[in-house]
Amino acid sequence: MKIEIWSDVACPWCYIGKRRFETALKAFPHRDSVEVQWRSYQLDPTLPEHYDGTELSYLAGRKGMDPAQVAGMFAHVTEQAAGEGLDYKFDGVVVANSFNAHQLLHLAAAHGKADAVKEALLSAHFEHGEDIGSREFLVRTGAAAGLDAAEINEALVTDRYADDVRHDFAEARALGVSGVPFFVIDRKYGISGAQPSELFAQALDEAWQEANPLTMVAAAGTDAGEVCGPDGCAI
Repeated sequence: MKIEIWSDVACPWCYIGKRRFETALKAFPHRDSVEVQWRSYQLDPTLPEHYDGTELSYLAGRKGMDPAQVAGMFAHVTEQAAGEGLDYKFDGVVVANSFNAHQLLHLAAAHGKADAVKEALLSAHFEHGEDIGSREFLVRTGAAAGLDAAEINEALVTDRYADDVRHDFAEARALGVSGVPFFVIDRKYGISGAQPSELFAQALDEAWQEANPLTMVAAAGTDAGEVCGPDGCAI
């Protein structure tokens, strides 16, 4: 089973959704047969590499949202994050363009380390006030996950994975993805948003059963063996 997850490092619900999905996957009996692929998505591709202002001023100024509404949203999301063991600090969030962070994720995927790097980027952005637009931070984060620092720097300088990132954006548009997180199971099932773990568990079970239907086996020339049921046993 393959699960593709479109997500942005700058999306608070994406980290919450990651945790809820992981809870369901951990309890899934066939989890060792599941491949997870992180896909790139940008909520605001027009952001400069560095934005001079807070997360609140960004949403209020660039998005035209009421500051009081934004503050209320922050409180709600922080509470939901805490329920998943995450410690959001919106006052410390550094607003920056996430494109290069997505390039780092593609490099990490090529080395089998995408999940570790995704986790590190989300935690750094929402819990530790790191600048996801900083090349120095990205190199440091990738190196801590086991990637080669020189290769990270070269990949970012040359935009080695820029086309792959843009391809993910195009795939999202083709699938009709208009918000993240967005989960796609075997290109048959779509799940939008940071749904409860129970819904992810249900979707995993249904997708597995559809892909691996039970095949009945019987001896030649017979329909079924003797069984017992609510009304008694076969004679």
